[in-house]
Amino acid sequence: HYTRFRLAPLLLVSGSPVYDSNNGTVPLVLWHGMGDNCCNPLSMGAIKKMIEEEIPGIYVLSLMIGKNVIQDTENGFFMDVNEQVSEVCGQLAQDPKLKGGYNAMGFSQGAQFLRAVAQRCPSPPMKTLISVGGQHQGVYGLPRCPGESSDICDMIRKALNSGAYSDLIQKHLVQAQYWHDPLNDDLYKKHSLFLADINQERGVNETYKKNLQLLEKFVMVKFLQDTVVDPVDSEWFGFLKTGQAKETETLQESVLYKEDRLGLAAMDKAGKLFFLATEGDHLQFTKKWFDANLLPYLR
Repeated sequence: HYTRFRLAPLLLVSGSPVYDSNNGTVPLVLWHGMGDNCCNPLSMGAIKKMIEEEIPGIYVLSLMIGKNVIQDTENGFFMDVNEQVSEVCGQLAQDPKLKGGYNAMGFSQGAQFLRAVAQRCPSPPMKTLISVGGQHQGVYGLPRCPGESSDICDMIRKALNSGAYSDLIQKHLVQAQYWHDPLNDDLYKKHSLFLADINQERGVNETYKKNLQLLEKFVMVKFLQDTVVDPVDSEWFGFLKTGQAKETETLQESVLYKEDRLGLAAMDKAGKLFFLATEGDHLQFTKKWFDANLLPYLR
């Protein structure tokens, strides 16, 4: 029987291993998903510990956004994503253990936030980005919202349905900032504060394109029975075809790829993109699967 990682109540773990910067390992930065926090012993804490046990001496930084785990969890719902990314860029730049470069692993929304870090903050350099169930083309629907508070989830659903692109909701609701409505493409491109920017929807920022291509590897994990991410194709950078909400297209079929607005086509041709799939619901995987499929990218 293998542990399955899932979101759980908030607890704080303390204590960190001694890190030797000369031991040949590449440091790892983790960013948790919605409803979770940096240090939850049943999810992020367990993953951090597991990686430290499997790769002796590795330095693992699990990002905390805010001053404590409560703030960290709340900020995953309510703090402007651009401000979160900016705060993380500052944290990484100030960490002496990362100055030679690091790998990054983002879980759910933490994955697209880390991609923004790669695009906006190339120093210190991110080497490999592993996206575990990340929504790189956003979501159109919130079928099941993870986390402990269904009240928050109900509120988020209502807000998204009533006006995801209103200035107030965009600014104060994280999920609205990667809400991607294929039926209102112009509205999305104009008012999406975060996703439309990092996905080059309003024009091509050459710096974003150049910085993303500095990655050595970009790994995307899709959960085949995902009931949280809608559409699940977003986990492999695909999405719904514009103008309707039934048919999807792959990354390779998209304008983003065909015009290579972000450098992903070039990365694909260079063998830098990796598409992994696993059975199971959102962020549900066994230790055995993690060890076999993700650990090799960290060694």
